[in-house]
Amino acid sequence: MWEGRFIKVVKDGRWEYAARNRGIEAAVILAIDAEDHVILVEQFRVPLGRNCLEIPAGLVGDDTAGEPIAEAANRELEEETGYRADRIEELGVFHASPGMVSEGFTLVRAHGLTKVGEGGGDGDENITVHRVKRCEVPSLVAAKRAEGCAIDVKLLLLLAETLLNPHTAG
Repeated sequence: MWEGRFIKVVKDGRWEYAARNRGIEAAVILAIDAEDHVILVEQFRVPLGRNCLEIPAGLVGDDTAGEPIAEAANRELEEETGYRADRIEELGVFHASPGMVSEGFTLVRAHGLTKVGEGGGDGDENITVHRVKRCEVPSLVAAKRAEGCAIDVKLLLLLAETLLNPHTAG
C-alpha cells in the first residue's frame, strides 16, 4: 500500500499493518549496572508528539545487512547511553503490538557495564539518560507520567512486581 525507507504498510486480506523494510530488526537492551541501577532513556517521539521514557533500543541491520544482534545492541547502548557492555545475552523475541505491526524485537541483557561516554544519541537524536536504582523505577515512571511524558510498554518489564503485588513491592 505504501513504502518508505524504514517501514511499509501492508494489506493482507482485510488486515492492514505496518512492517519493517529490508529485514531490519530491533534490539531492546535491559542494562542494569553492578550497583543495581537501571539505565533508561528519554527522547522526543514524533508519533506521540512528546517525550517518551524507554529502555534503550535500536535498529539492527539498518546500515549493515546481516549485523549480529549483540553487536548492534552494544553499539546502540553506547550511542544512546554512553555505556558499553562486556557481554550481551539474548533473552528472546517479543512483539509489542501484534494487531497493528509485524515488528518484533529481541530483548537482550547487557552485562558488565562500563561508562565510556556521554551518550545522548547521534545525529538529530536528543536523548536524556536516566540512571536510577531499580527499586525507584516505579517512582520515576510516576513522576515522568505526571510531567506528561509517555511511558514505553517495555517498561512493564521493570514494573511487573509493583503492578502485580502493589503492597509487597519495594
